Amino acid sequence: MKNEIQPKGVSSQVVLGLLVIAMGFLFLLDNLDILDMHRAFSFWPMLFIIVGTVKLCDTRTQGGRLVGAALVGVGVLLTLDRMDVIDFSWRAVWPLFLIGFGAFLLYKSVVGRRRVGMASLKDGALEDDVIDITAIMGGFDRRITTPHFRGGEVTAVMGGCSLDMRNSSIEGEAVINVFAFWGGVTIKCPPDWTVILHGTPIMGGFEEKTMPPPDSAKRLVIRGYAIMGGVEVRN
Repeated sequence: MKNEIQPKGVSSQVVLGLLVIAMGFLFLLDNLDILDMHRAFSFWPMLFIIVGTVKLCDTRTQGGRLVGAALVGVGVLLTLDRMDVIDFSWRAVWPLFLIGFGAFLLYKSVVGRRRVGMASLKDGALEDDVIDITAIMGGFDRRITTPHFRGGEVTAVMGGCSLDMRNSSIEGEAVINVFAFWGGVTIKCPPDWTVILHGTPIMGGFEEKTMPPPDSAKRLVIRGYAIMGGVEVRN
């Protein structure tokens, strides 16, 4: 199970690194008066495409893929509008986002819960052993009390997620893959857990405020990205 919840960190970091290098070359060409970056700044919606691509490369869940695809889709529409290829009007399109968001909530509450429940019955695990939490333009507060926490994925896009796992336990090591874009994730863990941060902050931050545990028998590994957002782990 440990291998199943590990994110594809290498692929996402390679994609992000290539995008950063490309941006560096663009600014270098601007400083050499070869390219006018002032016009390029009008294509700021490409930020959504970059963030969505990173999310798609870093997720292992269906909900994460939907979030990544939605961010890429918004970025493509806004970029095409900037290029005068299409006439993008928020007034005409925003109801579609409401419909899509509602469909996503139905999927998470019905299909996703049923699938997780069936999988849990097969391997003897509880539903809270593996988490898959998404908060979009809102808040999510959840208490987890499983004695066999295995990890999972937490996504916060223009919203916040708060996990209280102080009454949970780990057998060995668990991995949580986090993705905070214009949002925040707060994780509360027991004092006997060793927290290991492997996150990548981009105009954001990862912060660990836990007390030193007596040993390293129980390890919680936090991986992922905080893009103009924050991830905090504390007791």
